[in-house]
Amino acid sequence: MTDVPTTGRPAADLTDEELETQGKQLHDSRNWVFLHGTAAQFETHTKRMLELEQEYLRRHPKRTWQGSEGGTPEQVDDPVGELLKRVDDAGGRMHKLEVHQLARVLGVARADLAELYRSDLLGTDRQDRVITAAGRARVVR
Repeated sequence: MTDVPTTGRPAADLTDEELETQGKQLHDSRNWVFLHGTAAQFETHTKRMLELEQEYLRRHPKRTWQGSEGGTPEQVDDPVGELLKRVDDAGGRMHKLEVHQLARVLGVARADLAELYRSDLLGTDRQDRVITAAGRARVVR
């Protein structure tokens, strides 16, 4: 790629919320730029997307697939119960991306995770998932 300047503030200067918002906007617009943008627009878009992704990984190395130890999920008898226990052990709240990563590590099926979110066991507080009293009651110690 040639030197095409990126736009916007440096990713390192963004708040976590700004970083997440801009990353989502770039991913949402990626297909349009790929199909309809000029070569310069595509190059600028790619550089900015990579800058934001690298900054996100620097700040939150365990929130993405890159932070997992990969491969085989941990062997636990009750993956959903273990997920709730670990959220509880983390102070009762965890960022939503950390919960998704933990679900992958524990081998929680997608349908089970979706059901967990619809249940009264985990609540939502902005970007966090918060264990409820019912969730704590479900945790086996």
